[in-house]
Amino acid sequence: MSKILAFTNQKGGVGKTTSAVNVALSLAVTEIKTLLIDLDPQANATTGLADLFNDSRGNIYETILKGEGIENEITKTSFPTLDIIVSTNDLVGAEIELVNVLAREYQLKKALENIRDKYDIIIIDCPPSLGILTINALTASDSIVIPIQCEYYALEGLGQLLNTVRLVQRNLNENLEIIGILMTMYDSRLNLSKQVVNEVNSFFKEKLFKTYIHRNVRLSEAPGFGKPALLYDANSTGAQNYMNLTEEILQRVK
Repeated sequence: MSKILAFTNQKGGVGKTTSAVNVALSLAVTEIKTLLIDLDPQANATTGLADLFNDSRGNIYETILKGEGIENEITKTSFPTLDIIVSTNDLVGAEIELVNVLAREYQLKKALENIRDKYDIIIIDCPPSLGILTINALTASDSIVIPIQCEYYALEGLGQLLNTVRLVQRNLNENLEIIGILMTMYDSRLNLSKQVVNEVNSFFKEKLFKTYIHRNVRLSEAPGFGKPALLYDANSTGAQNYMNLTEEILQRVK
């Protein structure tokens, strides 16, 4: 049985999509069969892997809103161990369209039952909100990674996210767990970064990943070329950070 891992934070600009894309590729290059699901209407994870697509098939909207078989929506990449289900801006209306759908919180979970055993790890890139799409992701997942940026107000809104996680655990998915808190945009030259890490560590302790994602130009450039940092510049700090993070994640999901 595979593990389903959601990268989520309702606050935008925290490195959520960058982390989902780069961890997915890092898993794939170590020959771990991986599926990345782009559940964000902004489709940034789709863009971030666009250079690797062998073909382009359906999208996640077709499954969640139209009930199409999820196995027909999978796009293959140039890596045999990495597949993706792309997003589309049609998802913008999902909150409204799902209002009258029976068991709307379980749409993604039900769909994944048909393909779950084909993968070792399934990664879901959630939208920057706590709406029905994110609830679908949390209901379907075994574990959550929460990226937090090393900036002022880093913990802003985190209480709301944690409350949502508790509600999902209580009512929809009792086995859901927070596997780790990920510090992103870390700059060792700045006292602010160290202060934010200390503050987060005081709240989460062992949940904090030992790997921090450093601010890195190559990491920021890579999505513009439609590829993860590891393929854009394997020697960059960002690429190495995500390889180290992936090792940590694998240790925690066993």
